[in-house]
Amino acid sequence: MPWSETTAMTERLRFIADLESNLYTMTELCARHSISRPTGYKWSDRWVADGVDGLKDRSRAPLHCPHRTEAPVVEALLAARRQHPRWGPRKLLAYLRRRHPEWDLPAASTAGDILKRHGLVEPRRRRRRRQHRGLSQTEVKSANDLWTCDFKGEFRTGDGRYCYPLTVADLYSRYLLGCEGRTSTASAGARSVFEDLFRKNGLPKAIKSDNGSPFSSPALCGLSRLSVWWIKLGIEPVLIDPGHPEQNGSHERMHRTLKAETTRPPASDLGSQQRRFDGFREEFNEERPHEALGQQPPAELYHPSPRRYPDVAPKVEYPGHYEVRSVRRDGRIKWQGDFLFVSGVLVGEPVGLEEIDDGIWSLYFGPLFLARFDERERRFEGATSGVRWLRESGTEE
Repeated sequence: MPWSETTAMTERLRFIADLESNLYTMTELCARHSISRPTGYKWSDRWVADGVDGLKDRSRAPLHCPHRTEAPVVEALLAARRQHPRWGPRKLLAYLRRRHPEWDLPAASTAGDILKRHGLVEPRRRRRRRQHRGLSQTEVKSANDLWTCDFKGEFRTGDGRYCYPLTVADLYSRYLLGCEGRTSTASAGARSVFEDLFRKNGLPKAIKSDNGSPFSSPALCGLSRLSVWWIKLGIEPVLIDPGHPEQNGSHERMHRTLKAETTRPPASDLGSQQRRFDGFREEFNEERPHEALGQQPPAELYHPSPRRYPDVAPKVEYPGHYEVRSVRRDGRIKWQGDFLFVSGVLVGEPVGLEEIDDGIWSLYFGPLFLARFDERERRFEGATSGVRWLRESGTEE
């Protein structure tokens, strides 16, 4: 038997029919229809007063709003908008305030609602959802388009000391650029490894890593001191999704081979272990056929980058229409008399703000989009779900 369908109006009519039958007390009638007695009396009173119309749903909007915007203000706001159709609520309110200082004007959000109700706000095209930086659209067409890096899991050498191998490879050619055993994952030690690689091989366009230290931090866009340095050199930092090492699959596969051939068992000390790493890297690059390369060794495809490593990192510059602020020692910038926290890893660095709408700003560090800033809320909304990297051509990724 099919299920019966009903509506609120149908149930109310059934209630009234049972009420008119005089077969039930109000208590019995309400129990029969699974409603409270106050609800039963409400529908009974409405039936007596208005008949069937009284059983219809009524608006719950208040009859009077003490904060309702006065009609002359609404009319002036609409007229100003029609005269200046590209002005936002904040500009329109400032315009009216200069002409009518005695008026009690609404908040910008209320003014925006008024414009929307009267059809004076055009719906904006829905923005494409930004992807995580690990899904960067960086195209890998030649050597040095994208390097990959990671710390291979730590282990103890024969003397009981921990070894943290830092590995860096070129994704296009699978060339293992470096494999250095470090005593920790500290940023300073990692930077010295990258400095040596940059001097020897030039600069890549982008470097992909996981979300661990020293490649990432809890700061805006996962910036770390290491990635800030990369950006100043014109290198895009790319992070994989947390918990998804398969997004750096070729590097993880190389790690498996590295572990099997150099750490089982570990060497007696860090120096001996480094010699094993050096021997593995030479064989991996020069002799070992790679299936993804048509059984060619990586050295057959790799060549150094034409972008040379500068002795001094270039200064970060911004277009002339940007508002530029220097990040203070406490990680904050000064903005219209206030101090707003940006990031501790950008201390001493300039950041740029570009106004994209009335009171809405985009925050950048060099070509990297960091966050949106709304002057009304006085806080930054970080780009946790994605990132824009502005190429030299000025186009956005």
